[in-house]
Amino acid sequence: MTIPLIEIDGITKIYATTQQPAVDNVTLKVPAGDFIALVGASGSGKTTVMKTINRLIDPDRGEVRIDGAPVSAIDAPQLRRQIGYVFQGAGLFPHMTVAENIAITPRLTGWPAGDIAARTAELLDLVELPQAFGSRLPVQLSGGQQQRVAVARALAARPRIVLMDEPFGALDPVTRDNLGNAYRALHNRLGLTTMMVTHDIQEAILLASRIVIMKGGRIVADVTPKEILKPQSDSDVVALIAVAMRQAAKVREIAGPGNEGQTG
Repeated sequence: MTIPLIEIDGITKIYATTQQPAVDNVTLKVPAGDFIALVGASGSGKTTVMKTINRLIDPDRGEVRIDGAPVSAIDAPQLRRQIGYVFQGAGLFPHMTVAENIAITPRLTGWPAGDIAARTAELLDLVELPQAFGSRLPVQLSGGQQQRVAVARALAARPRIVLMDEPFGALDPVTRDNLGNAYRALHNRLGLTTMMVTHDIQEAILLASRIVIMKGGRIVADVTPKEILKPQSDSDVVALIAVAMRQAAKVREIAGPGNEGQTG
């Protein structure tokens, strides 16, 4: 029997401020190579679930394992250096150059300076940014360029797992679509295992290989993009899909006959 790369086993998390479960007995198995989109409204528990993987949050009950080993047994900073993390809005250090931002994890883990410089150059190429950008400060870059740097930083130490928390939500629609597609190509090319939190069901359908929908701290659907477009039994899942379908239908209606190629 193959052990999942990530296994979330019956986790529950209750925050003291609410005394209600933010996550309630959630179990999820993630094989290597999967691209999981965690979808749900604010407060559904999706970010809490994801953050238990790198111990930004520890569950009150249950266990998270990577390659069969409990993450609770691994030093938290050491664990986080092995897992890429991309924030919404890039989260770059403003006083550091682009190259210094990318190099943070390799530097903390003791890479030789020459290896760090080579890896930084490699990653700038990988995320399609000019090498000259390495000497710039984040404020000198556009939002989309900053997010590309954030992806490069997450990949710097060659992690197998990348966690993404609404990574493209602050970007304009065109940049968001371009960067989402670029990251998906990197996911495939590098053989990554990705978990992305998003509230956008269309983004999940277009990028993920598997969509996990949460409500009230529980998983209410765990399906492929193709399966989610089929009739669903859960009313909240039905409502979520209906929004995406209405939007797509409205665009086709506005485009009119003969313009289908413009709307896919």
